[in-house]
Amino acid sequence: MTDEKARKVLVPRYDSFAPASANASAAARGASRKSDTRPEVLLRKALWSAGLRYRKNVVDLPGKPDLVFKGPRVIVFCDGDFWHGKDWAERRKKLLAGTNPGYWVAKIKRNMDRDREHTQQLERDGWRVLRFWESEVLGERDRVVASVREAIDGRSRRARCPHPAVNPPSSLPPTNTAVL
Repeated sequence: MTDEKARKVLVPRYDSFAPASANASAAARGASRKSDTRPEVLLRKALWSAGLRYRKNVVDLPGKPDLVFKGPRVIVFCDGDFWHGKDWAERRKKLLAGTNPGYWVAKIKRNMDRDREHTQQLERDGWRVLRFWESEVLGERDRVVASVREAIDGRSRRARCPHPAVNPPSSLPPTNTAVL
């Protein structure tokens, strides 16, 4: 067994539950998108109109980042508030009071742990990782675009002027770890 498989935490499954109907099952799957979510599309459009060019959903990087700026080595994730545990203490209380709490708490906790693991791996590999909540993208898009531009400009400036007196390693802004 590989180290990665040994570390993997299993999450309870709904295997024993049958969907109410084929239509209900299709609707549930369609409602939970993995890419091209509304916040992700809106953020991409805003970044594109700001003149920022990126790759999307790059599969060969940990976590399959939503947006990748390869030159400056900046990665952007647009995390869903529910699935990635925004306001976790409050959300956890609500989940514990709801239906099948063991499944939902374990599921979202595992998502949060996986986000942390992917962020740490990407940072070890030299990437600047930005994580934004879907509600941030929907409500404060200009601020999010400015944060992405600042990260890209900061990394691009370091690449152009690598002299330690001008850009010491500690001058990098801290990683946005709101998810963690």
